[in-house]
Amino acid sequence: MNTPIGGQFVMPDIVVSHFHLREGDLVADFGAGSGFFLKPLSQAVGETGRVFACEIQKVLVEKLGDQARLQGLSNVHPLWCDLEESNGIKIGTNELDVAIMVNTLFMIEDKDTAVAEMGRTVRTGGKFFVIDWTESFAGMGPAPDHVVSAEEATILFEKNGFVFEREYPAGGHHYGLAFRKV
Repeated sequence: MNTPIGGQFVMPDIVVSHFHLREGDLVADFGAGSGFFLKPLSQAVGETGRVFACEIQKVLVEKLGDQARLQGLSNVHPLWCDLEESNGIKIGTNELDVAIMVNTLFMIEDKDTAVAEMGRTVRTGGKFFVIDWTESFAGMGPAPDHVVSAEEATILFEKNGFVFEREYPAGGHHYGLAFRKV
């Protein structure tokens, strides 16, 4: 999936370039899944930065750790997290410079609690980048009733302490939204 067909799929290297990460940044990938974004995130923050690969599925947390070791990503730290529980993320309050969430928002049941909990970990002035499906695409993406529109995502983040900053390209089937914590 790293090679898009007609620009339709998310390409991690290109998308991460829109995050303007700096050497030393502390970043969390909430819902890291298979670790699709870990290598470009790790490279962008360098040896002095850290990337927390947050995942609720314990088997994936183990696989993320194996993947990081195999790829020599010593600044990647797999972490079991429950986004829908208060203090379900074992990252300190106001610790992160940047958080990302890719193709995860549509899977979360209690979105308000999850965004508040993830937001707790981002420092004031820190960034949160959201990428999710623009529609179901005949079952290629989430079920139509699970799709979270860019407008819905913006409302959700704005009511949880963030301001919308900009949109960025995230592929033909996805939207990319940048928020700043206030």
